Amino acid sequence: MLKISGKTIIKLNVNGENKEVVAKPSDILLNTLRDELGLTGAKPGCENGDCGSCTVLVDGWPIKSCLMLTVEAIGKKIVTVEGLENAPIQKAFVENWGFQCGYCTSGFLMVCHALASIHPNANDHVIEQWLQSNLCRCTGYEEIKNAIKSILSNN
Repeated sequence: MLKISGKTIIKLNVNGENKEVVAKPSDILLNTLRDELGLTGAKPGCENGDCGSCTVLVDGWPIKSCLMLTVEAIGKKIVTVEGLENAPIQKAFVENWGFQCGYCTSGFLMVCHALASIHPNANDHVIEQWLQSNLCRCTGYEEIKNAIKSILSNN
């Protein structure tokens, strides 16, 4: 079992690269990604898990990085929006106008990317369930739904 007290150098796998960061036991992944690694795509919003603007993928699953301690990510594969590298969902968001102000976009991109990977034949009900994890204050939900539907196998 890993014991951490005070500031400790830990190793994280982020966007396919091994990185060393300085973390305290109480540091959240969102702040580590932004402040230690300069990956600012995950956005601080509510910082209590409601909005989803901080969503990243951890071992392929969408996780709200404001709710995960950095030390919990040791040994896991983290992907941020910077690591998508021209994934089909990014083009689909542009083509379907799946963004307005853009603040929530990175979180929605991560959720939709994971949805397409995990449920490539998702129906409307599954899409609705997955999109409930994130909030868009500009109410761009229809465009976001159209974007994810455009890349799923059953469309």
